[in-house]
Amino acid sequence: MIPTHWFLILSAILFTIGVCGVLTRRNGITIFMCIELMVNAVNLTFVAYARQFHQIHGLLFVFFVMAIAAAEAAVGLAIFISLFHHRHTIDVDEANLMRW
Repeated sequence: MIPTHWFLILSAILFTIGVCGVLTRRNGITIFMCIELMVNAVNLTFVAYARQFHQIHGLLFVFFVMAIAAAEAAVGLAIFISLFHHRHTIDVDEANLMRW
């Protein structure tokens, strides 16, 4: 049986990689993928604690977070497609959304 703190360490590493990716990248899709990595790290934490305490509440919360993340991915990719259509780039430094 794998101890819970190993899952928490893995979750912290994944979250740190996601934060570093958001802070250092300029490509919009890469930033979006790093945000999704951070969401998955939080979900791993919820699953680890649900497993440790034998509760289903964490698993239900993960289910709703995954459903919202799927909707977020659809809306985010639609925004990037629109941005690329109008600006011919998805570089976040080049995107000025107030002026089309």
